Amino acid sequence: MRTMRAMVLEKPYSMVLKEVPVPQVHDGEVLVKIKYCGICGSDWGAYTGKYAEEAALLPLVIGHEFFGIIEEKGANVPDDLAEGDRVSVDICLPCGTCYNCRRNEPLLCSNFRQIGIHTAETSGGYSEYVKVPWQNIYKVPAEVTDHQAAFIEPLTACLNASEKMDLKIGSSFVVIGSGLGIIHACLAKLRGAAPVIVIDANADRLAMAKKMVADYTINVTETPDAVAEVRRLTGGIGADYVLEAVGSGKTYELAFKMLRRGGKLEAFGICSDDDYASLRPVEFVLQEKKVSGSCAGIGNNWQQAITLMKFKRIDPSPLISMIVPLEETEKALKELQENKKLVKVLVSPEVTKREMLHG
Repeated sequence: MRTMRAMVLEKPYSMVLKEVPVPQVHDGEVLVKIKYCGICGSDWGAYTGKYAEEAALLPLVIGHEFFGIIEEKGANVPDDLAEGDRVSVDICLPCGTCYNCRRNEPLLCSNFRQIGIHTAETSGGYSEYVKVPWQNIYKVPAEVTDHQAAFIEPLTACLNASEKMDLKIGSSFVVIGSGLGIIHACLAKLRGAAPVIVIDANADRLAMAKKMVADYTINVTETPDAVAEVRRLTGGIGADYVLEAVGSGKTYELAFKMLRRGGKLEAFGICSDDDYASLRPVEFVLQEKKVSGSCAGIGNNWQQAITLMKFKRIDPSPLISMIVPLEETEKALKELQENKKLVKVLVSPEVTKREMLHG
């Protein structure tokens, strides 16, 4: 039996490097050799037991922002997928038959699972190999670097949010949070948003946002009333669109207050199960404010993300702070919480020492 190295999340706050079986490829499946896997903010939630649903599945190999190379094919995999192909993988596994799936709402599937989040049988990205259905594979063109390719999955999530938000050209846009929030801002600018405003408490990240995309940045540690500042920057009206990319009840409350009459809040940041926000229902009625949510990318969002990177419309490279060996995954998870200069960290089973890129 072939084995591989994997970081196994055994229980909250305990991730252990182990030798585990390489997932066995069956009919219609492909084995992908992992080159890089990005650390997602939701991985910290899984690591700390913040999400009760995921905690119940432990022990588990997590990691869902992965990119790699086809290592092995099962039977009945199309010939245009070949060993050695560089690939990204749609991690979503909706059942296809429940009420929501039949209404073409697969992200709301009642049996929804994602590779590297809910699946023990496939492994996850914090390992050397993961197996996936061939239908979920997207080839990565040469124009997209290996580092960029590890950012395809988070870009798909941002694209889904952008589609749900449906920003109109010439509209003002505010994002709270300057991690993935910077990518949200880039997509809003591509849609014709003006001005684009990024809010955070981290001066280094705000400087990056300003350099990459933002017309204005607001540092909440220096600006006591961010709502008033947004109104000032939008001619006293408030923002047409606000996207929350932090995952806190308090920042959701702040986002709602920044909206103009008739404005729309896009909910992206994931809060813990016991976190709540207080919103004034009267504003839904008399001010016709709107809220929509988006939880992940799926399907064609992968091709959209790859195309945007291929043609240089989106380049996440400045957000990639460092690369660490597989055995440093747990350490890097903690560092991301402590060192706010870090934005995106990639884990690789192929490197033996960490490499600093940006930050």
